[in-house]
Amino acid sequence: MMQIAVVSGKGGTGKTTLSASLAFLFKKEELVMSDCDVDAPNLHLILNPQIEESHGYVGGKKAEIDVDRCVMCDVCRQVCRFDAIYVTDHYFVDKYACEGCNACVVACPVNAIELVDEKSGDYFLSTSRSIGAPMVHALLEPGEETSGGLIAEVRKLAIAVAKKEKKEVIVIDGAPGIGCPASSSITGVTYVVIVTEPSMSGLHDLKRIVELTRQFRRDFGVVINKYDINLEKSKDIEKYCEEEGIEIIGKIPFDSDVVKANVLGKAVVEYSDGKASKAIIKIFKKLQEKLL
Repeated sequence: MMQIAVVSGKGGTGKTTLSASLAFLFKKEELVMSDCDVDAPNLHLILNPQIEESHGYVGGKKAEIDVDRCVMCDVCRQVCRFDAIYVTDHYFVDKYACEGCNACVVACPVNAIELVDEKSGDYFLSTSRSIGAPMVHALLEPGEETSGGLIAEVRKLAIAVAKKEKKEVIVIDGAPGIGCPASSSITGVTYVVIVTEPSMSGLHDLKRIVELTRQFRRDFGVVINKYDINLEKSKDIEKYCEEEGIEIIGKIPFDSDVVKANVLGKAVVEYSDGKASKAIIKIFKKLQEKLL
């Protein structure tokens, strides 16, 4: 089983555009798609999933006050370092502010507070109506910070589905950045495709995601998206990759068909055979040569 993670050091580089196109290029008989951007997922806008299974995700615990036992002594509010406890006609916990640190539970003189499981999000097993292949995706609740754990659940379910249905490839639309979500997206994968763009921030964040990927000892290559909008900065990226011994597996030119395809909720390789589509097909073929 091959796991290909498509990631980027920053948002907006075209990571999901490439992931969605790869979904159409791999055969549906061999593919499971996985959207690991659980904070702001958008792969579903193109792959149009029909949800088959839904699972709640518990990422931690939050304090809860038993109003009937509370004597309104104010101790809990005084010890809370996160200003998560409020009082009106009774004391209550702001779920968005509570960090589940347990301080109020320990401090309460009448044992009126306990930590309870808090649902942090949902993850889903679906069938993409666009490509006819399984898709695993998720959505984190607003204000929650356990995206890395939710991504781990998405990854585990995708692997379980691939084993059960004898799929050969999992394509992961990874989380952007270099934090815990990005780490959870790339850990244990076969190959990492890093998408960058020819800008100052693009090069800066490329260096950071390369460092992270190397820490996980994953094989990887770089794709420069919209390389022709700033040829000077693209040359800087190419120079950096050459100096670091990093393979550039493709360069995608700017193509207005990408925007038109996104507006229609389509992958660009599905929408047209223009410049961007041809470049992505070359990237796909190179991945096949390297991994399959």
